[in-house]
Amino acid sequence: MPGGAVPETVVVITGPFEGASVERWGNLIAEAVAIGPERLIIDLAGSPTMDAGAIVVLLGAHRTMMRIGGHLTLRNPNGRVRRVLKLARVDQVFDIAVGQPASA
Repeated sequence: MPGGAVPETVVVITGPFEGASVERWGNLIAEAVAIGPERLIIDLAGSPTMDAGAIVVLLGAHRTMMRIGGHLTLRNPNGRVRRVLKLARVDQVFDIAVGQPASA
């Protein structure tokens, strides 16, 4: 169960979440998960694309958050990223929030 000290952590993806960038974004997401927030938001509004490697990272973060009693939300993925999530059949696994305010 999360410690409760950090109610919410937001990771803002500001570019493609694919190929060589997956490791960089994955490390940032892993650091955010390690904090143990009650809610982890991955803001995808600034990510035009996503590949299978990114989905693996997100699924790992989702599993870890569930294990510690937390919750992961994907915020504002564009239509292309939503299609990738649907094709990978993970659109029903993730909590996807569309039309939410972007992070400041």
